[in-house]
Amino acid sequence: MTQREPAQLPVTRLTGIGSQTAARLQKLGIHTLQDLLFHLPQRYQDRTRVSAIASLAPGMTALVCGQVEYVDTPQRGRNSVICRIGDASGLLSLRFFHFSVQQIQQLKPGTQLSCFGDLRMGFNGLEMVHPEYRILHAGDDPTETSLTPVYPLTEGLAQSTLRKAVTQALELCFSDTGALKDWLPAAIRQQYDYPTLTEALLTLHSPPPTLSAESLANGKLPALKRLAFEEFLTHHLALLLGKQHYKTWQAPALTLNDAAKQRFLAELPFRLTAAQQRVIAEIEADCGQTHPMLRLVQGDVGSGKTLVAALAALAALNSGFQVALMAPTELLAEQHFRNFSQWFAHTGLPVFFLSGQIKGKARAGTLEAMANGSAGLVIGTHALFQDSVNFHKLGLVIIDEQHRFGVQQRLALRAKGQTEGKVPHQLVMTATPIPRTLAMLQYSDLDISVIDELPPGRTPVTTSVIPSERRAEVIARISLWAGQKRQAYWVCTLIEESEQLQCEAAENTARYLQETLPGVRIGLVHGRMKAADKDAVMQAFKQGECDLLVATTVIEVGVDVPNAGLMIIENPERLGLSQLHQLRGRVGRGSLESYCLLLYQAPLSESGRQRLGILRESNDGFVIAEKDLELRGPGEIIGNRQTGQIPFKIADLNRDRELLEHVQAAAQLICRDHPETVQPLLRRWTGGSLQNPDDLFHTVYSP
Repeated sequence: MTQREPAQLPVTRLTGIGSQTAARLQKLGIHTLQDLLFHLPQRYQDRTRVSAIASLAPGMTALVCGQVEYVDTPQRGRNSVICRIGDASGLLSLRFFHFSVQQIQQLKPGTQLSCFGDLRMGFNGLEMVHPEYRILHAGDDPTETSLTPVYPLTEGLAQSTLRKAVTQALELCFSDTGALKDWLPAAIRQQYDYPTLTEALLTLHSPPPTLSAESLANGKLPALKRLAFEEFLTHHLALLLGKQHYKTWQAPALTLNDAAKQRFLAELPFRLTAAQQRVIAEIEADCGQTHPMLRLVQGDVGSGKTLVAALAALAALNSGFQVALMAPTELLAEQHFRNFSQWFAHTGLPVFFLSGQIKGKARAGTLEAMANGSAGLVIGTHALFQDSVNFHKLGLVIIDEQHRFGVQQRLALRAKGQTEGKVPHQLVMTATPIPRTLAMLQYSDLDISVIDELPPGRTPVTTSVIPSERRAEVIARISLWAGQKRQAYWVCTLIEESEQLQCEAAENTARYLQETLPGVRIGLVHGRMKAADKDAVMQAFKQGECDLLVATTVIEVGVDVPNAGLMIIENPERLGLSQLHQLRGRVGRGSLESYCLLLYQAPLSESGRQRLGILRESNDGFVIAEKDLELRGPGEIIGNRQTGQIPFKIADLNRDRELLEHVQAAAQLICRDHPETVQPLLRRWTGGSLQNPDDLFHTVYSP
């Protein structure tokens, strides 16, 4: 490593960092001095001024100085030591539950102490429990010149160790000979009034006395915004580069002649909307090229995305290539299998199904047909990209509900069709409307099409917000509804993220409703049922043999029963707006009036009241998604533990989302005027390389 790159030196080059401490730092992702500098404080302590004891109050955190008056070991309560100190304004107790004889001997009356800690009320008034303290000698200054950073730690690592290491790293990396290079162009810094990299890191690690702990904690400081913006920008660049690299591959040209297309459409019981026709034209233009399509189709629930995908599949099949359609759940995959089987029945093209539930000879037969090419269209779950699965000539990959999968899973399925220097086209669908700013962040590697029109004849769903105290009225309404030969859903939700508990809740609800409504035919569907049992219940519901379907949120997507016009959602305050909108999309799929009843538990929080009010007022998924973004923030909408979600080091989707508005323009400026900065930025933030875009893509999305 050259002297000009001190930031890349290992942390073991610092004084006081041996192999054991280095191993602990590695648990925090810290290997080099640069890693150390980008490991920012999570909060700050104000030790720049001494507070008078009389000015203290419970809940405060303060630095105080006083003389030890006495030390006592109370007989009541837990074994502890109380040291009473005083200044000219009053007295304060210091309480220690863990102590040594030597410590008690140090705290003898008359000793001057500086103490820092949190204040609370104790048995004898205000006290600090286990404060940080030191003995003061004549001439000692108890204060510090700047706010004290508090860093995220791991077991066995002390704040003092990390603070000393950061101080050394700052000195090494910002010396005249070894300044940490600032790769954010000056034009961008000036446009958004951002500080230099040196100024930003020095401010955050060693804040000047003019800054308060409050100003640092609110996330609005330009120093923090600059780093968050640079990180967002770099991840955006990584996705753009991944897209550009993918476009350099060759792909089969897929074409569909008008005669075959018209024959297919003529067999459908409905006509395409203008929005569907527009998106189909975009897909046909992409697939007709010899470089791969990467397109995301967004459409509100019921807008007809699946049929658009079916036309793309027909083009691939008619061009002699295989198609793989991957769905996130068995239920949705089965729904697609039924729809595609019906739509393709007259073409003579067989439709195959593959999931984890398919075993034995059936599975072996499907795998063989996929490998020899006789299975042209295969629909399934994540089982499609397992190692044992091989395609003969995969030309198109269709992925439904992309947000349920990780990007790595999408890449794995793409790799299945990577043969002779060619890769398959990719079409991604989602019924979860994505706010524009989030689309730029998560899907900038994809071209985006929007189906912004619902099929004619759809009646908007009337949504009501009802307290659970009126549960008996709602149940009575189901009986009347079933008497009119209409069907209904009852959706059970639990705040616990336990599939077993949710299934038990659904079973208990179904049992109770059956006892209460003996004349109503009730079915039950949840995630722990066998695929065959689940399919039997769904088919019975679809064919009108069941009046009420009790289910968990497993029915969020994929279930299409036009006669089902009533939905009751229990505890809707526990779900996000977009998920509630997805659930509501299971009704209103025909021309008859439909209703959604949100049966909430009182009292509702102000946020809960706002969210349910939005759902009551709007049926537009894109409006709802934007409101959800405002109320809950991007992290919750995307899902903090979503597989493949970008693991940001500094940027926070909730705190920094307004920065996303400017990322696209900044990326264009860098690619046009400062291309030499792209690779250093990628190395700094992702560890990836422009020379290996596939590796970079995996690095960006590593869990």
